[in-house]
Amino acid sequence: MKTQIQNYLNEIDAFKPASLEEVEQFRIRFLGKKGILNDLFEHFKTVPNEEKKEFGQLLNKLKTAVQITIDETKLAFECALSDSAGNDIDLTRPVDLSAGSRHPIFQIQNEILDIFARIGFVVSEGPEIEDDWHNFSALNFPPEHPARDMQDTFFVEKNGGSDDIALRTHTSSVQIRMMEHTKPPIRAVFPGRVYRNETITQRSHCFFHQIEGLYIAENVSFVDLKETLLYFAKEFFGESTEIRLRPSFFPFTEPSAEMDISCMLCGGKGCAFCKHSGWVEILGCGMVDPNVLENCEIDSKKYSGFAFGLGVERITNLKFGVKDLRMFSENDLRFLSQFQGTL
Repeated sequence: MKTQIQNYLNEIDAFKPASLEEVEQFRIRFLGKKGILNDLFEHFKTVPNEEKKEFGQLLNKLKTAVQITIDETKLAFECALSDSAGNDIDLTRPVDLSAGSRHPIFQIQNEILDIFARIGFVVSEGPEIEDDWHNFSALNFPPEHPARDMQDTFFVEKNGGSDDIALRTHTSSVQIRMMEHTKPPIRAVFPGRVYRNETITQRSHCFFHQIEGLYIAENVSFVDLKETLLYFAKEFFGESTEIRLRPSFFPFTEPSAEMDISCMLCGGKGCAFCKHSGWVEILGCGMVDPNVLENCEIDSKKYSGFAFGLGVERITNLKFGVKDLRMFSENDLRFLSQFQGTL
């Protein structure tokens, strides 16, 4: 079966359609209800457990290759048709941005990524549909952890064990993928949308955006973590910003902490926004648990590292004062147009 999938991948590489009709036939052949991928996913259910991980990765690779080929060939034909109709595009003409603006979530995300890029962090992304290993097990989540339950996770396929497939609950899964395939030193940030089975209210949603960070090298200490986060806080919120770290718990870090920043509105004196504490929580962090490193075949006696994660919606609220999270996903132009030219 692996040989057959590789043959399909070779066929996709060699696919050179002469018309849009051929592209559509290609799409139906691979993605139709009776298509090749449906048959392979049905066969996946019968694969022995010890082979499912490798087979699943090949299936995902094949599906991605098919979709990219369809998108790219369709776009090429559409561009060719546009040019032949005389609708040439003047690439020297200034862009008119008056009709729209970048979404506030991505304005803030890009600003955060730029800050970490200045100190050597690269950006890495991964799939939103994940297996149990990358989403839970490799991150030191015990089998009885409540995050595995239906109350917290959207399961695509739940078999009660290592074969579970779910919408990722955090971008930590991308950290695992990078550690599995990259030798230290590793310094990266991982932006993306994540999903949790929560009630949609002003303050919570069933999907939101995260940026997580990871640094693995020799002799990395908690001091490195603190100084990295202090740099970020001052760059993003202002030079006068102070931070504090409070002990916390996460399965994948030890020790773990929550990080607060001094309130931007009252300067740490105390106000209604910070509940008169002078501090506002913005992210969780900690030193990568040695078990997580060993799960990714990284020698925990030689290497150490830190990780952190923040919610982009929360940071966006701090920046713009948006009180209702639902407004970010309702596509109301009256709301979105307020962010033209903000960053």
